[in-house]
Amino acid sequence: MGTSVAPVDCMGSLSTDIFYDILRRLDGPTLASAACTCAAFSSISREEKLWEDVCSSLWPSTNREDVKYLISSIGGFRKFYADCFPLIVNKEVSEYQMNEFREYPEEWTETEYYGDMDEVESISPSDFISIVDIRYKEKTICSKVLWDIPNANSFNGWFYNCPFRIDLLTYAARDDDDYGEVIISVSDGLPPITSLERERKDGKLWQELRDGLQLSWIVVNKKMKQAANFASWSALGGQRHWPTDRDFVIRFGSILPAKDILPRQVVECILSTKFRVVQTEGEGIQTTLKLTEVSMQLEDMEGSHVNGRNSLLILKEALSCRRSKNYSEVLESCHLYSKVQDQLKEDKMRNESRLDRLCILCGITAFITFWYCVL
Repeated sequence: MGTSVAPVDCMGSLSTDIFYDILRRLDGPTLASAACTCAAFSSISREEKLWEDVCSSLWPSTNREDVKYLISSIGGFRKFYADCFPLIVNKEVSEYQMNEFREYPEEWTETEYYGDMDEVESISPSDFISIVDIRYKEKTICSKVLWDIPNANSFNGWFYNCPFRIDLLTYAARDDDDYGEVIISVSDGLPPITSLERERKDGKLWQELRDGLQLSWIVVNKKMKQAANFASWSALGGQRHWPTDRDFVIRFGSILPAKDILPRQVVECILSTKFRVVQTEGEGIQTTLKLTEVSMQLEDMEGSHVNGRNSLLILKEALSCRRSKNYSEVLESCHLYSKVQDQLKEDKMRNESRLDRLCILCGITAFITFWYCVL
């Protein structure tokens, strides 16, 4: 005799525990979508534990007790996910026109260019916390937290006037000892290479590393209780065999607003990772890469490094700028910036070439005039 299953008249007849068990198995985007389907899911999805699990899965560094306390103090895991899962998008980079930008120093005072000290003094480098996770082929290879901007409060204001840069790895991790080393090998999914000469020809290791690497760099301002992800998740570019044959540089980042802070109104946040080939394939030896550098720096459209003073203002503004879950929109923003930057460089080279020709012409004219007067 066949068995029949009684139909469920309504969602309310199911236990809340069953709903919770269903929702805790979902990833962040699916959980957010499920919360919009019915009142029961909407109510249960407000549980912080669900979002804590989602954040822990996506960003393993948030599983630390000190980071959990930090996230709770700025609004909880649900807010943290909503702030940091979408990526920064800046579409204010319009088609480059020379007269659209104010130049320094003709139109920019020193205070405008270097930042209002009263406003800068209200922003402390110790307010900014970096939460960084690096994955290779969905496996976490590095999780680290920096509780302030290193060396920012020393050297009698040296930080404020020098190029801004955050080095994630400690000096101990960049030494030859094993403390703090981050290693990936063939067992992690790297393709084996027998020699660097062959790698230079086919580039298989480089391509696998670039396509498989993901970076998340979340910046939290504990005073403002705001957070944002400054990374692009997937790589935007990089360099093979630089500065040595054994090094690979993979670049991530985002385009940040700098309105009323810098003449060009936008800057590029460059997040760089550098890997070094420490072993190639051999008898009983696997191809192995070592992570030697993870850094953040800001560059304006002309390629100049932004100083510490202006960087603090830019980081503060970026925490409240527009974001998007659409990754293609994020890439479009980065490509638009690169296009405008290339056009700026071409215009600059063209103007310099015209100036050079003018100087040569003036020199020839002066030379002919001199000998005409002499003779």
